[in-house]
Formats: sequence, structure tokens, C-alpha cells
Amino acid sequence: MRKLGLKMSCLLTMLVMLVGLVSGCSDTASKDLKIGVVYELTGNTATFGTAAANGAKLAFKEINAKGGVLGKQIQPIIADNKGEPAESTNAVTKVITQDKVVAITGFTVSSCGIAGSTVAEVNKIPLVAAATTNPKVTLDEKSGKAKDYVFRACFIDPFQGTVAANFAINSLKVKTAVVLIDNSSDYSKGLSQFFKDSYTKNGGQIIAEEAYLQKDQDFKAILTKIKGLNPELIYLPGYYEEVGKIIKQAREMGITAPFLGGDAWDSPKLLEIGGAQPLNNTHFTNFYSIEDTNPSSMAFVDAFKKEYGQVPDSMAAMGYDAAYLLVDAIKRANSAEPAKIREALAATQSFKSVSGDMSLTSTHDAIRSAVIIELKDGKQMYKETVKP
Repeated sequence: MRKLGLKMSCLLTMLVMLVGLVSGCSDTASKDLKIGVVYELTGNTATFGTAAANGAKLAFKEINAKGGVLGKQIQPIIADNKGEPAESTNAVTKVITQDKVVAITGFTVSSCGIAGSTVAEVNKIPLVAAATTNPKVTLDEKSGKAKDYVFRACFIDPFQGTVAANFAINSLKVKTAVVLIDNSSDYSKGLSQFFKDSYTKNGGQIIAEEAYLQKDQDFKAILTKIKGLNPELIYLPGYYEEVGKIIKQAREMGITAPFLGGDAWDSPKLLEIGGAQPLNNTHFTNFYSIEDTNPSSMAFVDAFKKEYGQVPDSMAAMGYDAAYLLVDAIKRANSAEPAKIREALAATQSFKSVSGDMSLTSTHDAIRSAVIIELKDGKQMYKETVKP
């Protein structure tokens, strides 16, 4: 899943290429197996990155307790990308060139994943992104082909946008919508486009599009325009901080229309910012629900609660899945050589994730189900599962 529009300058491109030329080899001879864990541990999306990093650390702890992999213990190398593309470049560069990791997992923000994956690709170090849903994370825009060394454990936004649009048409039964886009976010812009394409194709009408920027505080001017249009639905594919403020201000202005969003809503901060009552009559698409009763999910929830004293969210589950997906590939490769890990990842089929079986496509994206979550009286309520 995401954040801040990516503006890669010529200087950054030159830096990435230079890194590829001067970086050292991964440390395959170490008695420990070093794996980079690069997440948004500070900044506006820190709840996402912290939860996912905790999921990854739990996975590696469980694997180590069972003997590790290739006869080695996994040594997670933690790095903070601060929720910023430039910092993501720095963090991935560090774990590759200084810490000599054999592979990397991380990222819950698409713009950060796009930036970080560029460095991993140049250096030929496998990267498994946890929750970055923008197609550009795994796609080389110049060639139009999948990046060789970049994979992800989550679905992508063409699927998520279609799921949201179908839910709007078939379950909410709304025929007119306003789309409210975060213009500073690759995630928001991409997801809104896929929603619009599917919604209009199925008979819905987009009667207006409005835009805001991350870190905006006052949304009353935009909401006044929307109120005058009286839409049946407001589609808001943004991040929890702005989403909470927008919905709270909308309800204060008397806007009662349902809101619908994406996985970037899933943070405990959303309730703190938006309030339980204003968030009633809202829904969002997501990767996972703790109400899933499959054995893998239940075991994960119990282990996470025991380790951290709290219930996991979807980002924790995605961090956990991404870590296990990477280790599964290392085991099948029977090698810590990055090229062999890459080959094993590309061949992944029927991997058992927390929310069920998943496979990777030829573009290195995950085929997995989505869930619809309703917010009601301050609680997340599972509505339905949508299979790919």
C-alpha cells in the first residue's frame, strides 16, 4: 500500500546507478543470514510500518526457534525509511552496501516501495514488498516488464479498485460518486483511477473529482463543493491521517453520504482522529481481517498477541506473510545466493499465507483475496471476502 508522489530527479537516478556499480556482494558466508527489514518506522505512516515490521520480526523469531534456514539463524537488519521515497533509497542502499544483506523485505507505502525497489533491482538483491499496492513497485516503466528482483506479498490496485467499485454498485447500490484524491500520493492517484474505470464501466457516474495534499488540515472548502453535489458515495482512497480529518469535518458539515476507501485506512489512528460516530457508514477494502477463522490466521493472531500484547492489524499480517514468503523461497532455492532466491520467488505457487493460499504472477504480484471492512461504532466489522 502508498504515499507521497514520487519525483525521481536525474541526480537520484545517477546515484542509484552508482550504487549498483560500487556496492559489495551480499554476505552469503556469514554464520547468520542477514535479511533487510525496511519499513516506515517514523513519519506520517509509522503505524503501518511499525505493525508490518513487528509481523516480520515475529516471523523470523518463529523460524529461528525452529532451527533457522540453511542451518543459519536469520539476523534481521532493521532500517527506517521514514515514510519518504528519498529515505527509502538511502535505507535500501545502506542494508545492501554496508550490512551485506542477501535479501530484503519491507514497505507499506507505494512511493517508498517504488524508490526502494529501484535500488534493489540495480544491485540484484531480491526484495519482497509487504503492502505496496501500486503496480509501479514491481513494474519497470521503461521496459514495461516486471523488475527481475522485486516481488510483493499483496494484491495490486487494479484488483482493489475493482473490488471497491463492485461493492459500491452491488452492495451499497449507489449510482453517483465523488472521488476525493490525495494528489501527493502515487497510491491514491492510482487506486482512484482503477476505481473510476470499473465504477463507470458498471453503470456508475463520477459526478466530480476533488484533490487535496498530505498534511492538509482544513478540508471545508472541498467538502462544501461536495455537499452541494449531493453524491450517493464519496470514494476516498487516502491515508488514515487525512481520511480521519476529512470524514470528521464532513460529518460536522452535515454530509451523511457513505465513504469508501482502501487498505490505507487500516490504522488505529483513524479512530482516534475521526471519531467513532463520524466513521459510521464507512467501508474500506483490505488485505485481511482478524475474523478470518482459517487455522493459519488464528495461529498468527494468538502468536502476535502473545509477543506484543495487542491484536494484529492487516499490516502486521502482511509483514508476517512477506517474511515467510521470502524464507520459503530461500528454503526452496537451498541457497543464500540472491540470484537463486530470485528464481525461487518467481516460481512461487500455492504459498500458504495468513489469509489463505496465494501465488505470484508473471509480474511478481500476489494473487490473493480481498476483504471488505465496515466501521461501526468504533469497531471494524468484517463484511465479505472477494476472491480474485
